[in-house]
Amino acid sequence: MIQIDALPAFNDNYIWLLQDATSRRCAVVDPGDAKPVEAWLAAHPDWRLSDILVTHHHHDHVGGVAALKELTGARVLGPANEKIPARDLALEDGERVEVLLVEEPGRDGLARLRDALPEAHGLLGASLRLDAGLLDLAPRLEAIASVSVGVDNYDIDYLDRRGILLSNTPDVLTETTADTGFALILATARRVVELAGWVRAGEWKRSVGAAQFGTDVHGKTLGIVGMGRIGEALARRGHHGFGMRVLYHSHSSKPHVEERYAASYRPLDALLEESDFVCLTLPLTAATEGLIGAAQFARMRPQAIFINISRGRVVDEAALIEALAQRRIRAAGLDVFEREPLSPDSPLLRLPNVVATPHIGSATEETREAMAERALQNFEAALRGERPLDLVNPQVGRRG
Repeated sequence: MIQIDALPAFNDNYIWLLQDATSRRCAVVDPGDAKPVEAWLAAHPDWRLSDILVTHHHHDHVGGVAALKELTGARVLGPANEKIPARDLALEDGERVEVLLVEEPGRDGLARLRDALPEAHGLLGASLRLDAGLLDLAPRLEAIASVSVGVDNYDIDYLDRRGILLSNTPDVLTETTADTGFALILATARRVVELAGWVRAGEWKRSVGAAQFGTDVHGKTLGIVGMGRIGEALARRGHHGFGMRVLYHSHSSKPHVEERYAASYRPLDALLEESDFVCLTLPLTAATEGLIGAAQFARMRPQAIFINISRGRVVDEAALIEALAQRRIRAAGLDVFEREPLSPDSPLLRLPNVVATPHIGSATEETREAMAERALQNFEAALRGERPLDLVNPQVGRRG
């Protein structure tokens, strides 16, 4: 019997998974209090404590996890990057559940993940590319809840063939990601990072001159490639906040965007030719991979600023580097790259007209918490046999 009173005092951050030693069925116990675990085990002598999910970071996260392992003998899984809110999964007693929090694993973590996949019924997380070779190790897998809006790291055709439900977290990150886009617009236009470094280097010895001037944002033309939720949020900021003329290119026209933000649809080439700021907000697909290359940069104005908050592989990075180095375009603000993390040797980091950030589009405390909450709602629904709120592949169609 585990000694409940000896456990670290942050029980509201646990989800307890209990397993029948004979049938290997699992049950989930309310994470708000450890006492039900003790009661369950007392009433079910054939059951044991199988896994503990530590669902929040804690000031004693490392020590607490070590204590849990020592005091319970259970496997302890916990988040490295995402805040997964604790909650009761509300599954019926005895229903089989095997929950694995997908972390950004590194070499050792990937090995542990491979070891755990054969028993996994659900995956909850983001960042890791889950290809067929990895998922073939999980024959019991039923659902993946991605803590992201982009799903390009999943082979959806493969998931469809396997009947695996995939969900994501749209909406909750829209405004924060649009904020990131506009932060890059302002930082590049006003040369914030470059000139902050100039000050730190002791170069500010007199009033700034023309060599340090930036360019205005207000009243300029904002071209948005990909008019989805994030694109619309950018259009709203540009039109209402900065008095910008808004152009957009998308797979279909958006009459409501045109009405609300005085926006105009343009073919891609025309948008590139007319825009002072070109911002990418479209998903990575077979059709969009490499969409922006040398020919597209050649169409942009010499004073144009290029912003990418979508996916790095939408852009031919070598062509972008050449356009920036040759000053064919003015500057670039980049939150995404062909390969991430960006290599310290990347030529982009040697160009003063580049602002590079480490894929922080949705990276605020509030938004990551909301994304994790939404992902967990999707996850719960899938494991209860219901349709997740944000089902990416409804064609699977085996759940209500």
